[in-house]
Amino acid sequence: MRIHIVNPNTTAAFTEADRKAGAAVAAPGTVVTASEPAEGTPSVESHFDEAVATIGVIEEIRRRETEGVDAFVIACFGDTGLAAAREVARVPVVGMTEAALFAAALVADTFSIVTLPRRTRIHSHRVVASLGMGLAGRCLPIRAVDVPVLYDESEEDAVAKAILAEGRLAIDEEDAEAIVLGCAGIGHLAAPLSDALSVPVIDGVAAGVGMAEMLVRCGLRTSRRSSYAAPPEKILSPRYAALAPLR
Repeated sequence: MRIHIVNPNTTAAFTEADRKAGAAVAAPGTVVTASEPAEGTPSVESHFDEAVATIGVIEEIRRRETEGVDAFVIACFGDTGLAAAREVARVPVVGMTEAALFAAALVADTFSIVTLPRRTRIHSHRVVASLGMGLAGRCLPIRAVDVPVLYDESEEDAVAKAILAEGRLAIDEEDAEAIVLGCAGIGHLAAPLSDALSVPVIDGVAAGVGMAEMLVRCGLRTSRRSSYAAPPEKILSPRYAALAPLR
């Protein structure tokens, strides 16, 4: 089985971190690969960034699905381009955010999301609300440490401590039973934070790879009945012609 992770931003270091996070939890025999768009934005932390990055996600889906990929994982908290990717791809596509939230709901009654830039909390709220299934009632206030996604490596310890502090507040003040990390770039902190907080701390990339494996093993593919039916066939302008789904 081959699971391919699409990093919607153009930062190669994030892509490699995503690949390692996925490979660490993949079952024996599963090959985890990853890529980022050739062009786009170095990080996704605004509505504008999401719009730009969505094109890159579709380009990577189209490019990689001819390579024998069994399922895709989109590695950006906010699930950039997920709905469009499902229309285009012929194999399952899992968003790291939805995977993390579903995982949290399986191991805890309530959970809190801790993200990086404060402004990205709205993206987390949007995904929680869009998924329905009672998740909004179980998601406690979304917290942020208010640092950019591309924070400097020298700030790693300070960022980890800030996330730990926010997680502790969520547990002590709001009775959070699990913490969801709101950025693909901090997934490597999940295990040490879980040890320090004594609750499950969920990395959406790892959860996404596990969920993608399950879908492939169970023979489940995206329904084409309505919501994710392939886009109507039409002639696209030359700039976007390569994005058209395979028929």
